[in-house]
Order: sequence, then structure tokens, then C-alpha cells
Amino acid sequence: MPRTTATPDEDVKSAVRKEIARHRDDLLALSRRIHAHPETAFAEHRAAAWCAEALGTAGFAVRSPAYGLDTAFEASVGSGPRTVAIVCEYDALPGLGHACGHNLIAAAGVGAALGLAPFADRLGLRVRVLGTPAEERGAGKALMLEQGAFDGVDAAMMVHPCPFEMSDFASFALGTLSVTYTGRAAHPSLNPHEGRNAADALTVAQVALGLLRQHLPQQWRVHGITTEAGTAPNAIPDRATAAYELRALAADDLTELRARVEDCFRAGALATGCEVTLERPEPDYLDFRGDPALIALWTANARAAGRPEPVERPPFACTDMGNVSHAVPSIHPVLDISGGACGPHEPEFAEAALSPAAERALMEGATAMAWTAADFARAG
Repeated sequence: MPRTTATPDEDVKSAVRKEIARHRDDLLALSRRIHAHPETAFAEHRAAAWCAEALGTAGFAVRSPAYGLDTAFEASVGSGPRTVAIVCEYDALPGLGHACGHNLIAAAGVGAALGLAPFADRLGLRVRVLGTPAEERGAGKALMLEQGAFDGVDAAMMVHPCPFEMSDFASFALGTLSVTYTGRAAHPSLNPHEGRNAADALTVAQVALGLLRQHLPQQWRVHGITTEAGTAPNAIPDRATAAYELRALAADDLTELRARVEDCFRAGALATGCEVTLERPEPDYLDFRGDPALIALWTANARAAGRPEPVERPPFACTDMGNVSHAVPSIHPVLDISGGACGPHEPEFAEAALSPAAERALMEGATAMAWTAADFARAG
């Protein structure tokens, strides 16, 4: 890996930016390729391989798969005393493709790492790029955190496309709940008294949840869908299932909310004589807690890189980067790619993720991340 001689701070930053610009065509091609081949949670084989290949070609030491996940990778360069993790997401949404713009996140992360690589040793920096699958569903970062992916990391960072610009991002804590009622099948006119209606159990629970909402704090959310509730009107359903999400401002609040919601589902079982099974299909997503010092560095560098002035917004989303932020000083700035015309998880946002504004955000986001990592390293 080429090294540079010691240079003034602004000269180093200029050189980092030039290094990222040198890879511009490859970074845009990577983003477009990931966008054209959307892969959902834990199935991101091509996206992970493309990112790892780009870093391996540049001299990074690559491990893939990594941390117990087939579509996770780790790439590292540098031997300094401070370790910065640059996080790449690349999973898509079922039926919507890259309507959350993770193609941009992956390419921006790769770009920031490529910009830092020639200067890492001189900056006293070890760069660890982590390819983290299953952000949309599955909490890949939480699983990787448990397996040691962020051990020894002094700061973690990523950028995310959005319909506005934010430096100090905050998120909800999110919990998921799978509900299964088991009843007893019977004929609805011949022997209904022998039946135990699983669909009725779910209805009772949903009524209880509707009444509970009046007594929840304003920013607590409970929402879900029925996924199964019988197969024919002339058979009392012996099975009903539902999938629910719970959101609260903080992890402690989520614990309380889950307990109250689960009681509503137990009430449905009690009222109808059914049995209920409550499961967590994935780890909880914790609320994101940005590190003030890193946010200040990012804000100055984003401004210098040409990004718009950031706005302030209350929590509006959930991310498994929140779990990382509880363990490691972290930032998760969001970059405007649509000017408010559309937002994540809308079909139009998938189109916006290929726009000139998106590709500008990719390059400027990569540059500002690299500069923030460099400033963090030099702050000692």
C-alpha cells in the first residue's frame, strides 16, 4: 500500500479527496450494479462480494464470510493505534428493490475506505470496513456485534440517503413480535361448541391493542398485520398468526411496551381458550445515540465537502446501527438525495438512488466520512 510523507492537515485532506475522486467511476459503477441486482436480508451474496473485491484489489486484508454470516465481510488496512469502522449496508427491500438507497451506503463506505487507505499509517489509523447484511430485517449489525465485529473499534460511522440532510440523527428502538394462536377446528354449524377459534383470539388481542393505544406515550408505536386467520369460512380456524412491530424512543421504553403488548395477545388466548406462542424473530433494534464529538467533526467536514446545511428532526426511523452506537462512539448522518420529493421505502426513492443528486451524495459522503475519520485519528 503506498504511503505518503507527513503533510499539513489540509494537504492530507486534499489528497484523500483526490484519492476518492480517482475511484469515482468505479464507485458509481459499484452503486449502480448493486442497485440493478437487489438482494434481500441475508441473501446479499453479489453485493458483499463486489464490495469485498473492490477493497481486496486495493490492498485491504479481506475476510469473507465473516462473523458467522455468509454475506458479511471485513476488510482492514493500516496499523495505527486508533481503529475506525466504516459500515457498509447493501440489503434491499422485498418488492421495492433499493428504495432505501443501500447501494449508496455500500459504495460510499467503500469510497471512504479507499480514500483513507494510502494515508492510514501516517494518520495513526486502522481502517476496518464491515459489510453488514440484513439491516431492513434481521438486525445483522446486532448479530455481528455479538460476534465481536466491533471489538477494539474506537469509532464507527456510515451515511444513509434521505429526503433531507441531518448530522445528529436519532432513531426509535424497534422490537418485532411473531404471534401464533393454536385453537381447535370444528364445523361452524354442526359442532361449533367444540371449536376454539384462533382467529377470534387474534381479534380479541387486536381490540385490546386498540384500547391500549389511548394510554401509550405519544411516540410509542404498535403496528402489525394478520398473516393467517383460517382457510375457509365453513371451518373454525385452529390457527392464526400475526407479525407486529413495536417502536419506542429508547431501549428501556421498548421493554415496557413489549410487556404490555404481549399481555394483550395473552388476553386473546385466555378469552377464547386458545394457546398463544410469542416469539422474537430477530434481535431488538436499539435507539441510535450519536457521539457529540464525532457529530461535530462530521458537521464541519460535510460542510467543507459541499453538503447542504443540516436540519434537526425528531426520531423517524429505526436502524441496527443503534445497537452499535450503544457499544461504540458512532455517527449515522443522513444525506439528502430527493429534496423532500420522496422518502425511503417508497418506489420513487429507488429511482432517486440512481439520480445525479444521489451520486453527488455518494462522493461527498465518502469524502466527509474519510475526513472525519482522519480528524478523529489525529485528535488522539
